[in-house]
Amino acid sequence: MIALLKAYKFRLYPTKSQQEYFVKTFGCARFVYNKMLEERIRLYEDSKLNPDAKQKLPTPAKYKPEFPFLREVDSLSLANAQMDLNKAYNNFFRDPSVGFPKFKSKHNARASYTTNNLKGSIRIEDRKVKLPKIGFVKLKQHRPFDGVIKSATVSMTKTSKFFISILVDQSEERWVPAKNKVGIDLGLEHFAIMTNDEWTSEKVANPRFLRKSEEKIKRAQRALSRKKKGSKNRDKARIILAKKHEKIVNQRQDFLHKLSKRIVDENQVIVVETLKSKNMIKNHTIAKSIGDVSWYEFVRQLVYKCTFYGRTLIKADQWYASTQICSSCGTKGEKKTLYVREWTCTCGAHHDRDINASINLLLLAD
Repeated sequence: MIALLKAYKFRLYPTKSQQEYFVKTFGCARFVYNKMLEERIRLYEDSKLNPDAKQKLPTPAKYKPEFPFLREVDSLSLANAQMDLNKAYNNFFRDPSVGFPKFKSKHNARASYTTNNLKGSIRIEDRKVKLPKIGFVKLKQHRPFDGVIKSATVSMTKTSKFFISILVDQSEERWVPAKNKVGIDLGLEHFAIMTNDEWTSEKVANPRFLRKSEEKIKRAQRALSRKKKGSKNRDKARIILAKKHEKIVNQRQDFLHKLSKRIVDENQVIVVETLKSKNMIKNHTIAKSIGDVSWYEFVRQLVYKCTFYGRTLIKADQWYASTQICSSCGTKGEKKTLYVREWTCTCGAHHDRDINASINLLLLAD
């Protein structure tokens, strides 16, 4: 039986004093991260090498005598901030294209901290979760889980809602293998075009959540820009705008989770095309549409769900010309612009551009 780590996210309802503690811990974790990054940059400029290989780096405990407020929060949250920085540094030296670690901003960085479960320091009892240093916090546990709790991450949204993500070590569930195969072509006109091994095609509409709410976002943004900086009215306007953005994110996540789960439930082998969103978004004509469609997040969800449920996911090579190849005879035609939605091959077969691409992807499963 294979041990797997799975995260469960729940809404927290902390008291006012607990909210203040969470905000303080967010700040302390961010403060330690930035202090350690500042010291690493100094070492990096001195040696121009990975400082881990040359010098012993400080721990968060070094800063506590000088900054006593760090003693008021969970020490594991500071230790995890150090681990996050170590990971960011290792990623940079492994692949410089990921970018050098950046300082965390109070206003732009995600407000969160992570703590670990040590001898039951994190547990759920009577609709409350116990956390180190703070005790029991009320939560909405909308689904149960089995397994050993490894860690927990507390986070706060821009609208001051608190959540907890609990990482659980649990054995792999025994799911009945599915028999179907599916090829998935991703697009803008339709979010996904899927063809299964029974040669049945389905086009999933693109919900365009951002486009549909764009006017409301613009009005809220204009209202915020008119408010005086530092005023209570500006803070209210900021929350209104944040709620509108939060709703779009929640709608998109709900759509992606439901679709990816349905695909994983129905198919044993899934073939999906590989798209470089970072390169495509440079085209300003379709940049906003590409940002709204979230192909990367959809494929990311497929990856971890296939792993958890024992499915096979095949990512087609990014240079595979699924759109240009005739699925009937295999002839590769000339490159087609985005505006060409249908075409006829020299063999006489007439193709819908997207369905033809999904069929070609399906053929990679054999």
